[in-house]
Amino acid sequence: MAKAKKNVYFCQNCGHEESKWLGQCPACREWNTFVEEKVTPAAAKTVKERRDAQVVTLSSIETDEEDRMKTGIEELDQVLGGGIVKGSLVLVGGDPGIGKSTLLLQVCQRLSAAGRKLLYISGEESLKQIKLRANRMGEFTENLYLLCETSLDMIRGIIEQQKPDMVVIDSIQTMYNEEVGSAPGSVSQVRESTNIFMQLAKGLNISIFIVGHVTKEGTVAGPRVLEHMVDTVLYFEGDRHASYRILRGVKNRFGSTNEIGVFEMRKEGLTEVKNPSEFMLSGKPKHASGSVVACAMEGTRPMLMEIQALVCKTNFGMPRRTAAGLDYNRVNLLMAVLEKRLGLPLSGYDAYVNIAGGIRLNEPAADLGIVLAIASSYKNRPIAEEVIVFGEVGLSGEVRAVSMPEQRVAEAKKLGFTTCVIPEVSVKTVGKVDGVKIIGVKSVGEAISVGL
Repeated sequence: MAKAKKNVYFCQNCGHEESKWLGQCPACREWNTFVEEKVTPAAAKTVKERRDAQVVTLSSIETDEEDRMKTGIEELDQVLGGGIVKGSLVLVGGDPGIGKSTLLLQVCQRLSAAGRKLLYISGEESLKQIKLRANRMGEFTENLYLLCETSLDMIRGIIEQQKPDMVVIDSIQTMYNEEVGSAPGSVSQVRESTNIFMQLAKGLNISIFIVGHVTKEGTVAGPRVLEHMVDTVLYFEGDRHASYRILRGVKNRFGSTNEIGVFEMRKEGLTEVKNPSEFMLSGKPKHASGSVVACAMEGTRPMLMEIQALVCKTNFGMPRRTAAGLDYNRVNLLMAVLEKRLGLPLSGYDAYVNIAGGIRLNEPAADLGIVLAIASSYKNRPIAEEVIVFGEVGLSGEVRAVSMPEQRVAEAKKLGFTTCVIPEVSVKTVGKVDGVKIIGVKSVGEAISVGL
């Protein structure tokens, strides 16, 4: 006799389970996140034999560089922390058409050429479709095996039989576990499927890459608990209609977080952008007001980017404010500091602030750049081309120190900048740099008088 299905409600944000619908999740406190699913109760599991567990000391465990596989793509290796760790579970998310499958197929191409055994499992494309994409990338060796399947039982059996060095799952939302009664892509299916792949990765010591679709908010579709289960979370950023893509490491158990890799989409696939700072500053206008170069740290990598501001008198009662690539509330706060501490009447002006290149910046070090760009546009006086700025701005108008000022100044010198406006407390840390004039400022007023 078939077991009756019961209705269960899952939180799409955290995966919390309830027997009835609730407006607010009691676990993550988010509103309107519960979805209904029909779940078939699983059969009673037999008690397995108790296995003898082995306890070891930390000093007895040996690690070496062989535990990481180099992909041959330097930007991806940097985001991963030096390469693919054996036995790791990596989640790759991004908008449709942004290049997730293309990048992973390129990784398979490089690793197969290095003699690694790879298995590419697709639940969305046919074998011919994968072949057509592969033809654009070049030659592939016989070490790459393809499989079009969505049944987890069959996939698990093939992985255990083949034992490849790396597996690609495209995508997790198409995988189907027969023991779970809900439809593929549902919260329970995604969670159970990820759990099985995690067991395979750890048990067989193979690396598994999972492709995850994202919602309109930009997060991976399914429960947020999915990001907690995997070892590494990578997100593709950028407009799919633009040529440049940014791969950001949101979570990484084997390296630093917030590392980024910059790629350019071409006909033959994704190509690396070796010097992202140079790419971000390409096309910068000369002698234009409201434009300033700032330095941000993306993980351990300093990146120079252009902050643009346009300030003009409003024609309406309520001035308009727009921030692209920056926190909107942070821009409003800094404009209030300029009005209060320097007397700039910005309350009657529209303000548009933008990061050139399509990157998003959330670091406090961009504060000084935003302030100078707004002041430059308001006074219609350009900032010198050789000047670069960074520093955090407080509510009193003071300029505070930021992390790793030496690396920021070194990156500015490499790209030909000769003047750095930095917080005064960081001048001693930086010291003397040949060919670069270091100017320390205590307040926003000093920075504006120096820059303008």
